[in-house]
Amino acid sequence: MRLNLYAACSAGLLMLFSAQSVFSQRLMEKLGRGVVAINQGGGKVYVGWRMLGTDPDNLAFNLYRSAGNKAAVKLNSSPITATTNYIDEKIDSTASVSYFVKTVLNGKETETSKPFTIAASSGAKPYLSIPLQTMAGYKPNDASVGDLDGDGEYEIILHQTGRGHDNSHKGITDNPILEAYKLDGTMLWRIDLGRNIREGAHYTQFMVYDLDGDGKAEVACKTADGTIDGKGNVIGDSTKTWRNSDGHILRGPEFLTVFNGQTGAVINTVKYVPSLHPDTEQPTTEQIKAIWGDGYGNRGMRFLAAVAYLDGKHPSLIMCRGYYTRTVIAAWDLDNGKLKQRWVFDSDANAENRPFRGQGNHNLTIADVDNDGKDEIVYGAMVIDDNGKGLYSTGTGHADALHVSDLDPNRPGLEVFDIQERFGDAGANFRDARTGQMIWKIPSVKAGEDGEGPGRGLSLDVDPRYPGFESWVAGAGISGMFDVKGNKISERNPSVNFGIFWDDDMLSELLDGTRISKWDYQNSRANIMFNAADYNCVSNNGTKQNPVLSGDILGDWREEAIYATRDGKELRIFTTTIPAKNRFYTFMHDPQYRLSIAWQNVAYNQPPHTSFFIGQDMKTPPKPNIVVLEGKK
Repeated sequence: MRLNLYAACSAGLLMLFSAQSVFSQRLMEKLGRGVVAINQGGGKVYVGWRMLGTDPDNLAFNLYRSAGNKAAVKLNSSPITATTNYIDEKIDSTASVSYFVKTVLNGKETETSKPFTIAASSGAKPYLSIPLQTMAGYKPNDASVGDLDGDGEYEIILHQTGRGHDNSHKGITDNPILEAYKLDGTMLWRIDLGRNIREGAHYTQFMVYDLDGDGKAEVACKTADGTIDGKGNVIGDSTKTWRNSDGHILRGPEFLTVFNGQTGAVINTVKYVPSLHPDTEQPTTEQIKAIWGDGYGNRGMRFLAAVAYLDGKHPSLIMCRGYYTRTVIAAWDLDNGKLKQRWVFDSDANAENRPFRGQGNHNLTIADVDNDGKDEIVYGAMVIDDNGKGLYSTGTGHADALHVSDLDPNRPGLEVFDIQERFGDAGANFRDARTGQMIWKIPSVKAGEDGEGPGRGLSLDVDPRYPGFESWVAGAGISGMFDVKGNKISERNPSVNFGIFWDDDMLSELLDGTRISKWDYQNSRANIMFNAADYNCVSNNGTKQNPVLSGDILGDWREEAIYATRDGKELRIFTTTIPAKNRFYTFMHDPQYRLSIAWQNVAYNQPPHTSFFIGQDMKTPPKPNIVVLEGKK
């Protein structure tokens, strides 16, 4: 009997490991080396470049500099292996200077990167400048990145906003605008979403990703009558105005459109799923209220979006509606230029789905929580499996912040740190991402009539004395910082906004507004390292105070922060100039991190996280199971 049991267990383990070994390779963008050079003044230049997820471990680099018309010279005496950055201390500031790297494998130079040039007149500044063509009355807001033209480098897709309103508020808004820019400021196109798309954080979500595997990213978003694509073509009926006197748009057709990322032209338009009402494009207030819980355009007009590898190989578009009450999530594939529906999950479709009602956040995360090579949708307090079925619901309800990674490296799999907006026993909660099992939770302290829970929460590794991430929240009477076991380790906590990797250690820095700070864990205070406001930059989204985008956009594995100037005429990409002590492949080749850059612009922006633990005493990150696509110019 024991032998049979042992044999059965062995067979089960063999099947598990065999299944893991044959996971599909995810199709991802082919990136260049992302060389970036920052003139620090005094003849000193910081240079950084990418290690790729597909690079062999023994790959080395040679760095070259060319000045003016002079021949390029190699700067390093032996191939660079410890990091992917370098400080050049011998430049001639009177001439333009270009840098490029060559890969070295088994002692031989192979690939040559594209050069990065610093103009002679540029002077010392810690950022890259992207001039904008911002329209009067508008200002830069959230952005995403994607390789729109297949050259291996990112372009920026920017949401330009005029007058906007929260869904719960009355008021007519300006048309939402999307623009695409190359890093040199060349504008590729402008899409006007029109008067029948409302401007607001909960309404205007846009996804930038290579959805069809042609090596170039597309742009997808909700559209309506009067949307004008990058070529000047109108979607639907341009004569229609569906907004009411309060500025809400509760009637008229709703569309989902995929645009060509290089030209802004429409590729395909379909009906948005789900519609506000299943039977009519002109529902009454009572009909809307019966489905969504109110009839004036609040709960039923809350949208989220993402991209996920539902089959483990190809990216799918995820478009969502609702999270306070009814929740509907639709998955789409772009196949031969046509959007094809993969599945739809509806919390109100049947009794089995009802526990998933009202569990969504103002944000979402995509992650492979069950380690089967396919992505799940972490939709706040619930998770939807890759097949469109409910995986689990914790029942803790709606919240404003969400963090998913290997938060506790001593536990198998991923963990979720979430909060609870309403007063309850899970104001701050830490759970197993695969099962939903609560590892620990801390109740809110009721502060008033409404019993509001925490407004924000953050989880980062900022204190090396404790294994894994530290977690904390804002408000609801929950103070201090907590370790992965739920023990309070500090009575004080840092800002509750974003994190960023900026210096040379493995701990995260804090990103709040325009400030990057280091948490002094011994004295429980944050010390400012850098402030983009010193360079005439501002943060986005009022009290949310997030950057235009933060992520590993250029250079080595550390992250960049993009801000707009106060006059809205320029984006500035800030990158660290602190030499690293180690090297990792670009986070953008970790699928979970890459997808988090795609959804970062959604509603209440959240920082990106990798699928593996990054922090004190971390292990070498696992190689990503990816294959890169060849770009086609």
